[in-house]
Amino acid sequence: MKRSNPSPMVFLLDLDNTLLDNDRIEQDLRNHLEEVFGQDACRRYWIILEELRREVGYADFLGALQRYRLERLHDPRLLGMSSFLVDYPFTDRLYPGALEVIAHLQAFGPVAILSDGDAVFQPRKVVRSGLWGAVEDRVLIYIHKEEMLDDVESEYPAEHYVFVDDKPRLLAAVKQAWGNRVTTVFARQGHYAQDPVALKTYRPSDVSIQRISDLLEFKEFRV
Repeated sequence: MKRSNPSPMVFLLDLDNTLLDNDRIEQDLRNHLEEVFGQDACRRYWIILEELRREVGYADFLGALQRYRLERLHDPRLLGMSSFLVDYPFTDRLYPGALEVIAHLQAFGPVAILSDGDAVFQPRKVVRSGLWGAVEDRVLIYIHKEEMLDDVESEYPAEHYVFVDDKPRLLAAVKQAWGNRVTTVFARQGHYAQDPVALKTYRPSDVSIQRISDLLEFKEFRV
């Protein structure tokens, strides 16, 4: 539901490798593929996944499975691979303190999840992890969220935003767009946050934390 009056502050939290350990999820998928189909099949699926990521701008796991299936139409085991993805226990991959952080931030203003991804698997992750309910249905999923900030403002107008993400590129883009109206928080979790090239290329965030649970110590969010 769109709000007519702006909130004093709105928190925008990324999903993958910010609230949810997506690197662990991907590793579990790799292990499953190798165990069931073998290393060559796992390698081929990941090549397709990366090709599709370059095309659409996000990791489309189910889309990659559809393409991989066209190469292995006579292998019925692929149906089990889709079940592994959609039935994955995402609650087990929440970072420690993720739900507590959401509850903590809600004392200061509305909390929304702002993520990139497809229209099926990404929402499934949010629901099955318990995050959808935790943020009271405030979930936005785009293809390139840094290009949709006008839409974000329309959905959740605010005098000030706090944007938490693990990708230096996105943090810099949002800061460039919103300037002093946003506090950017770099969650140094996951492989993107450790990319030395990205760390040198993009401007530092306003705040840097080692883990999402560090936000439990914060009582002030403007810089």
